[in-house]
Amino acid sequence: MTDDRPNPVDPSVVDIDVLAGWMDARGLAEGALTELTPLAGGTQNLLLRFVRAGRTFVLRRPPEHKRRNSDETMRREARVLAALAGSEVPHPALIAAESDIDVLGAAFYLMEPVDGFTPTSGLPAYHAGDPAVRRAMGFSLADAAAALGRVDHVAVGLDGFGKPEGYLERQVPRWRSQLESYAELGGDWTPDIPHLDGVGEWLDANRPATFEPGVIHGDYHLGNVMYRHDTPDLAAVVDWELATIGDPLIDLGLIVAFWPEEGGQATAVSVTPWDGFPSVDEMVARYGDGSTRDLSAVNWYGVLACYKTGIILEGTHARAMAGQAPKAFGDMLHATTVGLFNKADLIIRRS
Repeated sequence: MTDDRPNPVDPSVVDIDVLAGWMDARGLAEGALTELTPLAGGTQNLLLRFVRAGRTFVLRRPPEHKRRNSDETMRREARVLAALAGSEVPHPALIAAESDIDVLGAAFYLMEPVDGFTPTSGLPAYHAGDPAVRRAMGFSLADAAAALGRVDHVAVGLDGFGKPEGYLERQVPRWRSQLESYAELGGDWTPDIPHLDGVGEWLDANRPATFEPGVIHGDYHLGNVMYRHDTPDLAAVVDWELATIGDPLIDLGLIVAFWPEEGGQATAVSVTPWDGFPSVDEMVARYGDGSTRDLSAVNWYGVLACYKTGIILEGTHARAMAGQAPKAFGDMLHATTVGLFNKADLIIRRS
């Protein structure tokens, strides 16, 4: 879940002649780059689809006004996509990557286009018209998360991609520190979030003692996947900017955090129509079918997902209070944060 407004996708940010020369040096087709089309999807980075010699490419790079860690994030995305090649995890296929910012002013990579749709933007008739299809869609999401958790990160070259030692112990202090840092923005912002202290204390008191390290997507929900047009299967998991090595059950926790309660109440990432989708308990059980991990603390991971995501989103509310983001947008994300902390409290009371 992003913490800021979408950046306008401006193809002029990319020097097409330089990009063509870079591709020439790597034997990536020949001739002019045509049919340049900005793509939606992702909010912090530019996506540009184009055609060269009949082959379609998608370029991904940071926006013109980069964040401090934008280039390193792009390098990490490319690295994890390269590592996932040949795995059971549906993902955009990496074509080539450039870590040197002097080529296009930022690190970037090229990937194959994904033939699919994002369900939070609306369901096609095939998916909208059949609850059984939507049920299978839910299970496909759980299956892909389990498949990612099965990836041997050392074997695929991701050793050192993250710091799994002390990963769970770092979570609450890290996110609480980020929340407190928002005060430095100025303005009238205060952390007016229900259950803030109680949720953090519960997380510290109930933290799992051990875990098996693996690859984490880090932002795993229905807004960050694409489905095939003709089946309920995932076409790709996208937006890998938060990927790292840690406890893969973090991704299952995100499913729990964002999954609507029985009855289909909307969440921060909702799909319409919702009837037919599995219950959250069925999603957890399906994940367990594809995993050997201990799921007894699944509620802890769901609460952590609410805590972490709510704090990230609260950053935009703080910027809005400091006059650095639109107030209406900040208010909307603050309401989402409140909803996530209320859900965390509900999960705790049910545990």
